Amino acid sequence: MKFRSLVLFLVISSFFHTCILSIWKIMSTLQGLNFTNLNITQIFVLGILLSLSFVLIGNKVNHLIKIISLSFIFSILYFYLNETSPYWYIFGVFLITLFFTNKLKKYSMQSLKEDFISEKIIFDFITLFGIVFFAFVILFPFYIMLVTSFKTQIALLVNPLDFSLDFTKSLTELFKSYFVIFETYNFGRYILISSAVSIGTVIVTLLFAIPAAYAVARLNFFGKNFLSTSILIIYMFPAIVLVIPLYTVFSQLGLRNSIFGLLIVYTATTLPVAIYMLQGYFKSIPKEIEDAGIMDGQNWFGIILKIIIPLSLPAIASVALYVFMIAWNEFLFSLMFLDSPKSFTLSRAIQYLSGDAETPRQYLMAGSVIVTLPVLFIFIYFEKYLVSGLTAGSVKE
Repeated sequence: MKFRSLVLFLVISSFFHTCILSIWKIMSTLQGLNFTNLNITQIFVLGILLSLSFVLIGNKVNHLIKIISLSFIFSILYFYLNETSPYWYIFGVFLITLFFTNKLKKYSMQSLKEDFISEKIIFDFITLFGIVFFAFVILFPFYIMLVTSFKTQIALLVNPLDFSLDFTKSLTELFKSYFVIFETYNFGRYILISSAVSIGTVIVTLLFAIPAAYAVARLNFFGKNFLSTSILIIYMFPAIVLVIPLYTVFSQLGLRNSIFGLLIVYTATTLPVAIYMLQGYFKSIPKEIEDAGIMDGQNWFGIILKIIIPLSLPAIASVALYVFMIAWNEFLFSLMFLDSPKSFTLSRAIQYLSGDAETPRQYLMAGSVIVTLPVLFIFIYFEKYLVSGLTAGSVKE
């Protein structure tokens, strides 16, 4: 075994573990915990012992039993060194350590003898640290937004920087802001409008994008090469540049301040990338399948409907998800084209309410949570389709 590889593994893995626990400790201060110091040295030493124990045990014990046992022992030692820590905080330490030890499963005394293992260790933990750091940067603002939505106006005025949650309150008190924005600020209507616009944009975009992408991928026509290479040229121009002429044209056509007009704009802005994504997937489908369909008497419409679409569901799902997220979160065009509160989308409604100095901050945060959660849940559920759709067609024969 290379001693250098072992030392490198212990130092880097312990450093990664220490960083995660330090982030957890900082986050816990938002719940009112008062730590005099981070005890980084203690955490680092315990992390080295944890990693060393993991590789020494190796495959002698079942992996699940090993990570649970090591995580439990680490948490007990951590609690012994920090006796004032509440049990929920120690439970968080246990879960973090469980996640950490599970990521070490590819390492053992035998694997540390492999060639280029030092480079692999560095690459693996840099990747893990990047993922954890990125997740923290994304989730921390959402946590602040979520906690603020559970506050009362008095609590925010007394201590605006208190981001702890009072679990002694009833659910009705905690979710009061959400009840108010639906009853007083008519957020139910805004959700319906945003849903209708987003789903409508997805449907219209796919109706145009699927045949257009198939034409670019399979048919021969004048200007095909130019179209396939310049289809994304619209994205070279910032949206703010397009807003002014579109505002003028839509005002003259009477489409401003209408959901139909907004639907046209969203479709026009998402259609190019939808065609680009789908035509790459369509090219990866063997042409022999289509030839077999033609021999069975299918026309081009039948081929698209009965062959191309069923085989391209992952790509179509990824495009639909992308278009839905763009339409749901879009703000600039809705700000310029919608003036009447009766036709506001969610993002436009939140901006409208934020302009009113009398609107309590917790109501704005509750509205922001409502905007964020649907897209978050949809993305998590359809993430596998998004990945497969984006990578489809990337391998050429």
